[in-house]
Amino acid sequence: MVLSTLAFGTVQSWALGFFQAGAGLVAILWAVDAWRTQRLRVSRNLLQLPLVGLFVVGLVQVLPLGGAAGAATGGLASAPAGTLSLDPYATRFVLLQLASLIIYFSAALVYIDSPSRLRLVVRVVTIFGFLLALFGMFQYFTNPAQIYWFRQPKFAQPFGPFVNRHHFAAYMELTLALPLGLLASGAIAVERRLLYLFAVMIMSAALVLTTSRGGILSLGAEVLFVAAIAGLVRRKQEKDEAEEGAAAESRVRAALVRVGIGFALVVALLAGAVWLGGEESLARLFGTVSADDPTSGRVQFWQGTWGVIKEYPLLGAGLGAFSVAYTRHDVLNGATRLEQAHNDYLQILSDAGIVGGALGLFFIFMLFRYGFARFASKDKFRRGVAAAALAGCFAVLVHSFFEFSLHMTSNALLFLLLAALATLNGRVEDPDTKRRTRRKRRSASANAGTREGEVRTA
Repeated sequence: MVLSTLAFGTVQSWALGFFQAGAGLVAILWAVDAWRTQRLRVSRNLLQLPLVGLFVVGLVQVLPLGGAAGAATGGLASAPAGTLSLDPYATRFVLLQLASLIIYFSAALVYIDSPSRLRLVVRVVTIFGFLLALFGMFQYFTNPAQIYWFRQPKFAQPFGPFVNRHHFAAYMELTLALPLGLLASGAIAVERRLLYLFAVMIMSAALVLTTSRGGILSLGAEVLFVAAIAGLVRRKQEKDEAEEGAAAESRVRAALVRVGIGFALVVALLAGAVWLGGEESLARLFGTVSADDPTSGRVQFWQGTWGVIKEYPLLGAGLGAFSVAYTRHDVLNGATRLEQAHNDYLQILSDAGIVGGALGLFFIFMLFRYGFARFASKDKFRRGVAAAALAGCFAVLVHSFFEFSLHMTSNALLFLLLAALATLNGRVEDPDTKRRTRRKRRSASANAGTREGEVRTA
């Protein structure tokens, strides 16, 4: 996770090669563990199925099944006739990347299997996000045009190690979700809350300094999401049926109060970032908005993407083949070279068709279904992690309406890691909490039996 981020987000061939080699090493160590223990450990988490299904769609797209690739390119030798993908080379490249992500995700589901490992991963993500935010802010104030003070990208506004500032904003949405969610759910000890709050403020300020409108909107959505569900993870002692109605009403009031606090926090973060960045930051934020086209060309991009979807509705034009497919539907007649649709939902439909869209919807549905189910845990820290990780995923899913952050390898990896943290089963719960819960249940059963015996005797 750390190395893939520092390597410019892992978008260049050399970085992707190391990323895939790392996935291969994980697979080898997994096999060694299975040989040593005589048991192959595999997670039954259904979130893996949509990813595997998307991989199968990509395999079908590069098979010689008599598709329209040759016709779409005028019969050029660069596109073998018969494949469903318009760019089979790019599709194979995406398949390697997707296979690596599946290995990392599946390994996280299997080997984050104890409370100590859960806490370790949460600490690593939080500390790294904090340090990355400090680095991004320092670079912004000293030399904002270069990455690591030596690489100056063309036609882009970098931030931190990322060529695109919007991708850094999305990364901050994922990292700050953990300390923010843990604070809101009351899972942090009192003596550590100021430290976590400071980390949240630094990461939020770094995000706002990117002046990414989609990132700032997603940050607001994330804060409100955390505020709305914080009451759900603050479980209280069991009450009798007569008190349940009052308790529910109290939770609703508490949720409304937290939403109001969330609004205030968003305003405070914006004001703090503007204060740090000065007038230049404010001008950069609103200077990107054009009166003629406030979407910065995205409406035209989405119109062309919709044309691709209508031409290839079932299985799409091919994973990674968007830039080739888009040229035939470019409403700007080639004025801008477009590699991504700037909307992950439209792009999965254009790349993988209705089948890919259905797989994406299934993934999102199961993510939130599993995540909300983890709120029933008796372990306070486990509940807080589930809420925090869901908040981070929710923020990036909102951001995906305007950007393509999940096409960045580092962002996709961290998103899947948070999805794993949100949906891990009971192995990561504190055993002391489980024992206390069982003792309370036995005590309650014994008391109930005593009361029933007293009634019968009377």
